[in-house]
Amino acid sequence: MVYREARVKVFISVDMEGVSGITDPEDVLPDGADYQRGRVFMTGDANAAIRGSSEAGADEVLVNDSHWIMRNLLLERLDPRARTIKGFHKSLCMVQGLDASYDGAVFVGYHACAGTEGGVLNHTLLGKEIQNVYLNGEPTGETRLNAAYAGHFGVPVLVVAGDSAVCAEAERFLGGVQTVAVKDGIDKFSADCLHPEVAQARIREVTARAVAGRERATPYRLASPYRLGIEWNSTTIAATCAMIPGVGLTGSRSVEFVTDDYPELMRVLVVMLLLGMQVGQKAIYG
Repeated sequence: MVYREARVKVFISVDMEGVSGITDPEDVLPDGADYQRGRVFMTGDANAAIRGSSEAGADEVLVNDSHWIMRNLLLERLDPRARTIKGFHKSLCMVQGLDASYDGAVFVGYHACAGTEGGVLNHTLLGKEIQNVYLNGEPTGETRLNAAYAGHFGVPVLVVAGDSAVCAEAERFLGGVQTVAVKDGIDKFSADCLHPEVAQARIREVTARAVAGRERATPYRLASPYRLGIEWNSTTIAATCAMIPGVGLTGSRSVEFVTDDYPELMRVLVVMLLLGMQVGQKAIYG
């Protein structure tokens, strides 16, 4: 009998605010003056992670476009060894496609959570509508939210690449994670940046090392029940989200959802984000 070695699968979630050379809303919003240039940088950082994964022996690489409208990556410029999920209205948002079959996750272009001093373009999920997000009572950013989803399936986060603030954030929570700081924040809209080619070379090198040594990373697991809290910028958004079964008001602008099922938490979060964006268009007076 011939035994075939198990295939190595790597999941890559790619955001944009933490990409090399990105410092301003004009770089990351579709109507921004430098958005098209930002897409090139984002695709370059994604390619670096794909190539590093493949060089370390990954047989399958799945990339999820995780920024805003989620159709930012230039598909024709991506390394063809990867498959890509693109498009909006994904029930699991930044971790769409991730499941227990993966050996590790890589987060590229990530940014620090809302209110982080020196965090370039710091926010959590929605830059205007959300003030803070809490996970089991602690302020949290997208890195920790998504890492906990991966950990639910026993999948470790191997690499986090972004600004130095998100790297420090990841190192506080994630066991064995390797980080790549592509820029040092000066303020929310300014940074000391590595040249994109230098940043991408580092992402490629660190990803290859992390995938090759993936056994040293540990999944990020939280004990249930899971409590998701959101502080909105509007009483109207909070009241609308509280119409969702299981979601309750904890203040005039705050809601909370509690569950023993982390994937359910993520799906309810996505519903609240969609409501927040829709209602927030009119709720300008709170």
